[in-house]
Amino acid sequence: MIRRSRLFGSKTRVTFSLPADDGPGVVSVVGTFNDWTPGRHQLQPRRDGTRSVSVTLPPGEHRFRYLGSGGRWFDDHGADLVDPAGCTLRV
Repeated sequence: MIRRSRLFGSKTRVTFSLPADDGPGVVSVVGTFNDWTPGRHQLQPRRDGTRSVSVTLPPGEHRFRYLGSGGRWFDDHGADLVDPAGCTLRV
């Protein structure tokens, strides 16, 4: 699940959220906004049974995927576009 919240100016806070049992072990969201760096935006467990992380993004098109423990890549079908190269989010 992806939620967007407008901030001051042109920035948007995007919250990436998954069920706690979705994906193996530790999961990070990696993409063009963090130079595809694993662990930089790690999803944290929440009391409601999900895990999530929020990232502030400028306007534009951003590519991303989730990376789980053991090097397992997976996509978010709630993205604006999902293709063989991953997910696209437009903010």
